[in-house]
Amino acid sequence: MAIRNIRYDNDPILRKRCKEVKTVDDKIRLLLDDMAETLHHTENGAALAANQVGILKRLVVIDYCDYHLKLVNPQIIGYSGVQECIEGCLSFPNRFVKTIRPQKVTIQSLDENGKEIIITGENEMAKCFCHELEHLDGIIFLDKAIEEVRLEP
Repeated sequence: MAIRNIRYDNDPILRKRCKEVKTVDDKIRLLLDDMAETLHHTENGAALAANQVGILKRLVVIDYCDYHLKLVNPQIIGYSGVQECIEGCLSFPNRFVKTIRPQKVTIQSLDENGKEIIITGENEMAKCFCHELEHLDGIIFLDKAIEEVRLEP
């Protein structure tokens, strides 16, 4: 495993749409492991999309709210409710915004072994799913901002 460099701010790769993974193989599993290792070595990290480490593939790792997920080709298949959120992002250090997100989100994905999974997350997890899956389409949390937020140290 290797720690990858996180892409920041105006790096154009953050605005690119990631490509679907055709086959979940050892190469994909290694990328997911690298992403997880990178996430674990980054302060305040909850999740990471592949383009945040310069890889244009539809891959996400999440280690947040008791979820430990490696997702291949994830997509939202259902959502309900509304919540106001405070969001930050590893690619935009020390920036926080208020967003409006679904309160409950269901995703469909392949796991690191190519097996289909369906997961429903609520509240913080719903926010996380939306945030990370939008990264895969080149959408960043600042695009969803309704207000900039200053957090007190």
